[in-house]
Amino acid sequence: MKAAAVHSAAVSLLLTALATAPVGATPRLPGVPFPSGAAELRGTIVAALRARATGPRYGACDPAEVPPVPHAPAGLRCGTVSVPLDYAHPDGKQIALTVSRAPATGEDGQRTVSRQGALVYDPGGPGASGMYFALAGTLPAWKRIAAAYDLVGYAPRGVGRSAPLSCEDPKRFGKAPTLAPTRPSESYKRERVAEAKAYARGCARRSGPGLRFFNSLNNARDLDVLRAALGEDRLTFLGASYGTYYGSLYAAMFPSHVRRMVLDAAVNPDPEQIWYRGNLNQSAAFERRWADLRDWIARHDDVYRLGATPRKVQGSYDTAAARLARRPAGGKVGPGQLQNAFLTAGYYDSAWPSRAAALSAYLHGNPKPLAQLASPDPGSATAAENGTAVYTAVECNDAPWPTRWAVWDRDNTRLARVAPFETWDNAWMNLPCAYWPAPRQRPLDVRTEPGALPPVLILAAERDAAAPYSGALEMNRRLAGSLLVTERGAGTHGIGGGPNKCVNAYMDDYLLTGRLPARNASCAPRAEPVPGRGRTAG
Repeated sequence: MKAAAVHSAAVSLLLTALATAPVGATPRLPGVPFPSGAAELRGTIVAALRARATGPRYGACDPAEVPPVPHAPAGLRCGTVSVPLDYAHPDGKQIALTVSRAPATGEDGQRTVSRQGALVYDPGGPGASGMYFALAGTLPAWKRIAAAYDLVGYAPRGVGRSAPLSCEDPKRFGKAPTLAPTRPSESYKRERVAEAKAYARGCARRSGPGLRFFNSLNNARDLDVLRAALGEDRLTFLGASYGTYYGSLYAAMFPSHVRRMVLDAAVNPDPEQIWYRGNLNQSAAFERRWADLRDWIARHDDVYRLGATPRKVQGSYDTAAARLARRPAGGKVGPGQLQNAFLTAGYYDSAWPSRAAALSAYLHGNPKPLAQLASPDPGSATAAENGTAVYTAVECNDAPWPTRWAVWDRDNTRLARVAPFETWDNAWMNLPCAYWPAPRQRPLDVRTEPGALPPVLILAAERDAAAPYSGALEMNRRLAGSLLVTERGAGTHGIGGGPNKCVNAYMDDYLLTGRLPARNASCAPRAEPVPGRGRTAG
C-alpha cells in the first residue's frame, strides 16, 4: 500500500480552479481545452488521487493475457487499476483495468543505466490489448528501453478482462465462409444493412446502459488514472495506431502531465476525420497498398507464378475468389476469408510471402496452405468478438455518423469504383454506427499551444494504409513542437521497434535522453520481403 501522494503543482492548480468555479461552469485553464463539464474534470482528479494512494493491485499474470515465454522478465507482475465507469460520477460504478508491468532491468548489455520510470504502451484498435508489452524487453530491439523503463501494458476499458464488452454470441461471430463482393447487389446491401441494425441492437442488449462510456475521451482519462497509479508525476507513453489518437487527446487534455510521448502510425486527429471520413480515406489508402503488393508479386513471378504484371496478379486473385465462392477451401475459406488474409498483408509487408505462396498453391491445385492460413480460429473467437465490440462502441460513441443508408451507399459506391479492394468491407465493419443506440459525442479539436506540451515524437510510414500518412502530417501540425520521423516508401503499420535501425535510433534517443532531431527527419525504407523458396512454398 502506497502512502497518499502530495498534490503536484498541476493538480493543486486544478483543484483550486474547481473550488472557485461558479456552479455549472467549466474550468478553462491555459493549454487545457476540456471538452466536457466540470463534473468529468473533478472525477478524473478524484480517481487519479485515489489511484496514486493505492497503486495497482498486483498478482500473478494470466497466461491468456501475458503468455509465458522463455527468459521472461524477472519481477513480471500483473494487476488491476480501478477507474470510474462514468467520470461525472467518480463515486459510482468502478471498473478494473488489467495491467502488466516488468521492472527496468538496469542493464542494456553494455553498461548499467538509471531507471527513468514507467513506459506505458497501447497498441491501438480500438479493441486491442497491450498486456503483452511487458514482455518486449526479451526482444533485442527493446533491450535499451527495457533497461531504463518499467514496461507497462494494459487492456483499455472494454478489452479482455477490463470490463469486457460484447455485441453478439462469440459462437456466431466470424461465421465462414463469406462473400466479399466489390460491386454488391441491392439484395446483398439490404442483407448487410439488416445485419448492421441487429449488431447495434445486440451491443445495447449485451453491454447495457454503460455502453455510452466506452469512448476515446474516457480512454484518455483512464490513462491519467493509470499514470497516477503507477506513481508517475508525468506520463511517458508509446501509442500505436488508434493509441496515437487518444494519446493526442491526452496531450491536449493534460499537457502538463506529459513527460515524453511517441505516437507511432499516427491517426488523423482532425474532428472531421473522426471517424466516418477517416475510414473512407483508409479504404483509398489500402488500394495503394494492394497495388504495392501486386507489384511485388509480379516481380517475383518466377517464384509464385501468379502473373508477371500487377494486372495479371489481380486476375489470379479474382480467379481464386470466384472459385472459392463456388467451393470454399477447407469448407471455411471463401472470398471474404481470402480478402481478410490479404488485408493483413496490407498492414504488414512481412505477411506478403505467406499470402502469395498460399494463393499460388491454391491456384496450382493445393488448397491446404490457403485453408490453414485463412480459416477462422475457433479458439480466438471470444477475443475477436470482444475486440470488434470495443472497436464498434468506441468509434460509434466518439462522433456523429451519417444515419441515412443512402449517404453510405453513395459515398462507398463512388469510392469503390477506384478503390474496390477494401471499400465495402470497411463500410460493413462500420455500418452499425449508422444505427447506434447510444448518444454521440463531438470530437475534441486536438491542438496544443507552443510551450504547453513537451516535444512529441511522431513516427510514420509513408505508404501506411491503416493510418494514411496525411494523418501524421496533421498530427505534426496540431501538436506544437512535435517532430515527425518518416520511413520513406514503406507501408508497414507501426514502425517503432521494428527492423529499421534508423527509425529505432530516433525513438531510442528520444526515450532515453529526450533529444529530438532539429527538424522533421526521414529514414530509408526497410528491405523488401524475400520471396519464399520454391514455386508454391507454404
